[in-house]
Parts: sequence; structure tokens; C-alpha cells
Amino acid sequence: MKKRIFIIFGILILLAIGFFASKKINLNPNYDVGQKIDSLNGVVVYFNGGVGNVDGRELTKDGYNLGLKYQCVEFVKRYYFEELNHKMPDSYGHAKDFFDPNVKDGKTNKQRNLTQYTNPSKSKPKANDLIIYSGTTLNKYGHVSIVSKVDGKEVEIIQQNPGPFGDSREKYELIYEDGNWRINNDRILGWLRK
Repeated sequence: MKKRIFIIFGILILLAIGFFASKKINLNPNYDVGQKIDSLNGVVVYFNGGVGNVDGRELTKDGYNLGLKYQCVEFVKRYYFEELNHKMPDSYGHAKDFFDPNVKDGKTNKQRNLTQYTNPSKSKPKANDLIIYSGTTLNKYGHVSIVSKVDGKEVEIIQQNPGPFGDSREKYELIYEDGNWRINNDRILGWLRK
């Protein structure tokens, strides 16, 4: 019985090590870490390999923190800095921390100096809005992307670091009911707008 427990425990440890290693290494042979894979308004999306891979911190010439290279946060902050000339007062934090649950729909999120909308909201998402996702069991940091297009009943987003086999663009159903707009994805907490 002890031998069986020891074997099961060993297998669980190996599985855990394999899981955490797979988040750091590139499992997709079609791309190299740091390779350009997409862009929005001239701001490039880079491939990151495993979702937990980190290749240093990205700073602007004046020292503003954009985030950890090739992570989702780094792309959206770089986009807002380069395309919208926006610096966030709080330049740190995980993706899910971009959404402040204490800020009411349509009010200012002071940490980001952006207007925050909840999912659902009275305000329809627009191009250039940041979309904030909750954390999960496998990704406690959450995720953040940018609305690239709103078309009829769909929202298209662009993202960096969706995983080694994830797409840089995704579409979600946009639903209008009872005077509110809802992006049909249970992980989406809301959106931020300049």
C-alpha cells in the first residue's frame, strides 16, 4: 500500500512539473518567441510561446513600465502608449487587476485613468477598448486584450500571449438585452476606455 501511494505521489509531482514547464517553454515549432504575428494600427503582437514565459521587462525611453515582454499586459499597455498616447497612473499589476470591482459602470478607474464598464453595461464596447478577463484555476493572473472591431452582433479582439497554439484574434457574440450590452464570455469582467 505504501509503495502504491509513493508511486501515485511521484506521478502527481511529475505531472505538476510538466504542467508548469509547459507554461514556460514554446511547444509550437511554427513560431519563435518574440516573432511578430499580428498588429493593430501598426502596433505589433509578438509570439510568447508558453503563457508563463517571461523575457524581461519592457520600458519606454522615459522609463514608463509597459510590462513583462510578450505577456498580454505588455501589448495592451504598449498599444495605449504608442497609439493613444496614454500612460496609466499605476503601471503595474496583473491583467485581471486592470478591472476594479469597486468602480461602477461608466465611472473612472483611477488606477488606469480610463472609464470602466462592467459586463454587461449600458455602454456598447468600442474599438480600442481594453477587455479584462478574470483569472482561472490554470491562470490566476487573468488576461487582457483590445477590441479591434465591433461589427453587428460581434466583437473582435486582438491579444498577445493566448498560449502556444492560441490565435491572436478571437470573436465573441455581442448581445443587447434589457438595455445592456453583454459580451458573451463568462470570463470577461468588463472593458476600459480612454
